[in-house]
Amino acid sequence: MARALKNHPVLNAELDLDNERIIYKNYINIGIAMDADEGLVVPVIRDADKKSLMQVATDLKDLIDRAKERKLTLDDLKDGTFSITSYGSIGGYFAVPVINYPQVAIFGIGRMAEKPIVKDSQIAIGSMLPISMSVDHRIVDGGEVARFLNEVLDYLKDPLLLLAFEGGNHAI
Repeated sequence: MARALKNHPVLNAELDLDNERIIYKNYINIGIAMDADEGLVVPVIRDADKKSLMQVATDLKDLIDRAKERKLTLDDLKDGTFSITSYGSIGGYFAVPVINYPQVAIFGIGRMAEKPIVKDSQIAIGSMLPISMSVDHRIVDGGEVARFLNEVLDYLKDPLLLLAFEGGNHAI
């Protein structure tokens, strides 16, 4: 997400209705929606675009552990610029995620399932990962969302591409 957001800054923006403006963020802080015992929490991985995959994974594990232990702080929950929700983690296949205002977009991931697909003109069984995305269409148009999702899907199909961006910097 962080890599794709760098190329699609309108999805990493904030809508300021009081001052009738769009604020484009120069940092990428990704909120991760979590189903905690007391309800939904959305802790934030700060500067996700500047971290390696291993550091993001470490940060995510820390946030998950602290959410389970009810040890998240208010600082852990603020300043997100984009959110991800995984309704698949609790068995959901598809949903329409709700934007975490003042953010302008949220990405949703469902549960992977085997489904019939057409491969080489034959019906086969394939693993399907349903995704969805909600955006504020006052500032984000469908073409930009499609380009963003195509980039994200390229990374999901070929995760080795992400290793070229170790720590947010192009390493190749």
